[in-house]
Amino acid sequence: MNPVFDKVRSELQRGMDKCKCDRCGCMRGTLEGLSKSLPALKNKEADSLLADIKKLYKKLLPLEYSCFGCKFCIPAEAMTLLTKEFPALASSTLLSCDFEVSDNAWPPVEGEYTVLDNSAPVAVTTLADLDLENKVAKLKPKGLNIIGKTETENIGIDKLVKNIITNSAIRYLILAGNEAEGHKSGSTILALWKNGVDKNMRIIGSPGRRPVLKNLKHSDIRAFRSQVEIDDRQGSSDARKIASRIRELAQKAEPLSASSGCGCAGGVCHPEPAGPLIKPVVLTPKASALKISGPLRVKAKGPESVKLDKAGYFVIMLSKKHKLILVEHYSYDNKLLRVIEGKKSREIYFTIIDNKWVSELTHAAYLGRELARAEISLKNGSRYIQDGA
Repeated sequence: MNPVFDKVRSELQRGMDKCKCDRCGCMRGTLEGLSKSLPALKNKEADSLLADIKKLYKKLLPLEYSCFGCKFCIPAEAMTLLTKEFPALASSTLLSCDFEVSDNAWPPVEGEYTVLDNSAPVAVTTLADLDLENKVAKLKPKGLNIIGKTETENIGIDKLVKNIITNSAIRYLILAGNEAEGHKSGSTILALWKNGVDKNMRIIGSPGRRPVLKNLKHSDIRAFRSQVEIDDRQGSSDARKIASRIRELAQKAEPLSASSGCGCAGGVCHPEPAGPLIKPVVLTPKASALKISGPLRVKAKGPESVKLDKAGYFVIMLSKKHKLILVEHYSYDNKLLRVIEGKKSREIYFTIIDNKWVSELTHAAYLGRELARAEISLKNGSRYIQDGA
């Protein structure tokens, strides 16, 4: 008898007994993932657990949010118990993205970022600190390319990596602000950079809940680790000090040369500046920006009868550059399915409804409300932050 099955069963039941887990995407995604993966074990204990999981799944309430941000995520811990015992299960629902991103736009993954100079050598992530981005951007430090937040240890890092490896000018990445509790995005970025990922795209050594990068390839990870050096300033929210550090790093960056690969002296990436800069593992440097795979982009329009029964959750943001509302549609294992874009909330809403990309009435009502808020923010030029409940 393997005790891990009883431990997983007990943890999942404990989560369902709590006030939020039965309405959270973390529990829904865990149950769905286990339902797909457990049959591969082909033993009676796994079959018994699978039967219990199916019963729990029927008891789930309508989804309120993909993640409530709990400090201790019970379903994620249950999944970790099982995958530690049976590592092969970690890749059972791992998918890849095959859509090509346009070469004509940067950053290719749009979001709540501020781009000051796309030829500059320094990028900054403020992790979960939403105000720090604006404070640093207003100072306009010389050498700052792009600055934005990275709140999650999976989708957030997916986006950060894609935007960095498609701009060969970026040589340094500063981690600033405080990371989100539980998600540990800052610590996970460091783990990714130091250790890389395993064959299942799980970040080695990450303390995050679900550090699996489902929208990247191994070649993307190798490019990221060889292209940049990381300057770890986690915990610092002093905009002036961060701006000063940006200028210091920019002065140390050498221009890239087509004839000399990455442009680093002696073929070593890159000369080490003063301070807590972390040196990379020696990897083959990339001489030019990469092409990356990206999601299918769907143009929002009036109601159409397109029968696509897709479930998932939505991340709503504004594109400052193109003055559009962008809606990212994810499956509950954090796989990016598509991006719906438009200027009017009504068109986006009907596009989603007509394609049956939302299945719960409560979710549809929430989505309509948030799209209306996003459209008002787009018209007024004000900042939009998606409501989490």
